Amino acid sequence: MKENGYRIRNQYHPHFITFTVVGWVDLFARKKCRGIHIENLKYCIRHKGMLLYGYVIMCNHVHAIMGAKEDTNGLSGLIRDYKRFTSKQLIHWVLSKKKERRRDWMIAIFRHGAFESGNLDLFQIWMHHNCPMVITQNKFFNQKFNYIHPNPVKAGIVRNPEEYIYSSATNYAGFDENILNVIIIDDWSVIGLVG
Repeated sequence: MKENGYRIRNQYHPHFITFTVVGWVDLFARKKCRGIHIENLKYCIRHKGMLLYGYVIMCNHVHAIMGAKEDTNGLSGLIRDYKRFTSKQLIHWVLSKKKERRRDWMIAIFRHGAFESGNLDLFQIWMHHNCPMVITQNKFFNQKFNYIHPNPVKAGIVRNPEEYIYSSATNYAGFDENILNVIIIDDWSVIGLVG
């Protein structure tokens, strides 16, 4: 999968990934849409071999550190299937919400996104690029990890990263109840990272 100069070369190595909603529409400001996203991540973890190490769900994008198990089709296939399935569910939600005051605006943005990208579907929820960056060193992991969790603080949503429940900061803070289970790794050398 090549994306604007970025390429997933090692399908089974952890990557920093960003999923962005077309037009930066704040789709995940709605609880139901966050729920769709979360349930699909859970499904991919349980049934598709997704390895999730860290994440944050913001109103119009999601950052994640993820990989794929060796016995799967790899990270590119996992991302493709995930985006395709969540797109269908999210667009169904938008189309069914007659009382959503910004419904027509969102439909226009998603329709325009599909047209601009040459997408054969009528609507496009996700931007095509994910800017995947392979994580090969502890230093790079720490840099990306320390970028993910402060996002809600920088956005003025919470004061401390672990206060934001739509983030793996709660997992790493040791909270018992978390939205998603992640693989907590303190020493990345155990999964083959160097340095």
